Amino acid sequence: MSDYPLITPRRLADLDGPVVLLDVRWALGGPPGHEEHLRGHIPGASYVDLETDLADPPGSRGRHPLPEPARFQEAMRRCGVRGDVPVVAYDAVAGTSAARAWWLLRYHGHHDVKVLDGGWQAWLEDIGTVEEGPVTSPPGDLTVEPGGMPVLDAAGAARVARDGVLVDARAAERFRGEVEPVDPVAGHVPRAVNVPTELNLTGPGGRFKDAATLTAVYELAGVRPGREVGVYCGSGVTASHDVLALAALGLDAALYPGSWSEWVRDRRRPVATGR
Repeated sequence: MSDYPLITPRRLADLDGPVVLLDVRWALGGPPGHEEHLRGHIPGASYVDLETDLADPPGSRGRHPLPEPARFQEAMRRCGVRGDVPVVAYDAVAGTSAARAWWLLRYHGHHDVKVLDGGWQAWLEDIGTVEEGPVTSPPGDLTVEPGGMPVLDAAGAARVARDGVLVDARAAERFRGEVEPVDPVAGHVPRAVNVPTELNLTGPGGRFKDAATLTAVYELAGVRPGREVGVYCGSGVTASHDVLALAALGLDAALYPGSWSEWVRDRRRPVATGR
């Protein structure tokens, strides 16, 4: 497959070679993704639990810290991921959790990974073939090599906010500090700019916007070729969606995995509110 990080349902259905499918259905507050998977999934897709397979337990590194490499490797091998076979991840929340799997696999050295554009809903609309029940995949052989994607720590995020563009992928009201339903402090990293993940999409639960429209979205935020870009969100999950959108435009962005949930653990770090 090409380096472009998105794939349509039709192109996925028409692939004539092997591909590993990952069902990453998850949403903050539920419903449980595994139950949805058992009720119906793309044929052959293995279920990936975001909380246990794609993150370490909450702690000093935030609510969804990057998983320990050996544990991530074990989870991916259980799902049949091989180093020489393409991977396609999907979810039911417009790619905001599937992008986490895409990012982690790219970070750990797998170079042929895509997200299904439009996810589960698009598959049902365009293809409609569904399989029920659990999936047991042949064991994979992925050997992880961390470092394939750029990352930021808190100090790095502050530097990028000052010298480059630090994108906050959360909803606008959370960015402005008007509400904070999850973390103990409301607001954003000073000098960050807000590009909510919904702005990547044609509508709620929709597919990604075309390249020209996406380019305009990020140019308005100050993102342009040659300028350093970092992305964060609440806990480092949905920020991957903005990294994915930028990758679709051929732009590299660093992820701040700890994100806001780590930033506010240290009360000495500054907090901004408003626009």
